[in-house]
Amino acid sequence: MHLSLVAEYKNEPAGFKIGYERYSDGSFYSWMGGVLPEFRKKGVARKLAEFQESWAVKNGYIALRMKTREKHKTMIKFSLNRGFFITDENPLDNLFETRILMEKSLI
Repeated sequence: MHLSLVAEYKNEPAGFKIGYERYSDGSFYSWMGGVLPEFRKKGVARKLAEFQESWAVKNGYIALRMKTREKHKTMIKFSLNRGFFITDENPLDNLFETRILMEKSLI
């Protein structure tokens, strides 16, 4: 199963969020998302995340998983504030590119 969302702000494309069933363990993988700079700090990312989470619950998923990079501090903070926990990291030679794995329980 998959979900692709496009957000509009005042009738203009503002952001997106894409996810799919990746692990076959009851979790939904939030693969990619973003908000155009001019639409940040307007609640667009929050609305996309809320919709994805609600959809995942309605479709029987018990957790959300995601991966980001150490250099995306705003995304890490946003996810932690939404109830995600850091579950692992995959260090790379360039520390800013280190992958941060996160998960949020939906039950």
